[in-house]
Amino acid sequence: MKTDVLARTSAPLAADDGQGGSQTVRAQLRLRELIVDGSLRPGERIAELAMVERLGMSRTPIRMALVRLQEEGLLEALPSGGFVVRDFSEADIHDAIELRGTLEGLAARLAAERGVPPAVLADARDCIECIDAALAKPKLTEATFAAYVEQNARFHRLLAEMSGSPLVQRQIERAMTLPFASPNGFVMMDITGPGARDRLVIAHEQHRTVVEAIVHGEGARAEALMQEHARHAQRNLAHALQNHETLQRLPGASLIRRRGAR
Repeated sequence: MKTDVLARTSAPLAADDGQGGSQTVRAQLRLRELIVDGSLRPGERIAELAMVERLGMSRTPIRMALVRLQEEGLLEALPSGGFVVRDFSEADIHDAIELRGTLEGLAARLAAERGVPPAVLADARDCIECIDAALAKPKLTEATFAAYVEQNARFHRLLAEMSGSPLVQRQIERAMTLPFASPNGFVMMDITGPGARDRLVIAHEQHRTVVEAIVHGEGARAEALMQEHARHAQRNLAHALQNHETLQRLPGASLIRRRGAR
């Protein structure tokens, strides 16, 4: 379930530009999955021809997929050719989440100040109702967890749209491709642990409150709420790093360089 959920809920990929684009997207998803599940380890060199053979795909989509994964930050280009899988310090992850929170705070403030089209606002409220339904039962199941993950990603996409700024929307999408900065990055690590449902309920209450602030034109409050929402993800990160068992459930855990490591 782990890599399937990651593939479904990561930031939007580049638009499909026909058969070649579709092949590139498939190669990108497959290579990201190999990186996230630890099949390709940090520091491992990835040669284009080796991936052509491994994935059974032609050279052009593999080449494009490797470049896109470099743009996402998962790969680093080597001067001698090819790519290497990157790793990430705790500070890198903290900064990626902070950047997303800052941009989403800006989106929320602009939405409150400029107003939101009724159709987009209706979609946001529908999203909140869907999450309400998913969390209505006292016990978190795999089905309700999957529903939350889907609607959580939808909420964050709608928030970017509510900004009314294509520029801000594009920057948020770019920030979400940073490793571990996806809104579902640390949600997905914890489906069965103690307090898992409570953490989702708290995060969802922040969704509801920020929409209320936007509706009432409270720009500063909406911005502060989304920044606090990102801090909730920071706390989830700290929780994961303190618990080895929980950390192993985090997609991409093998990419995290712990303090004291090299």
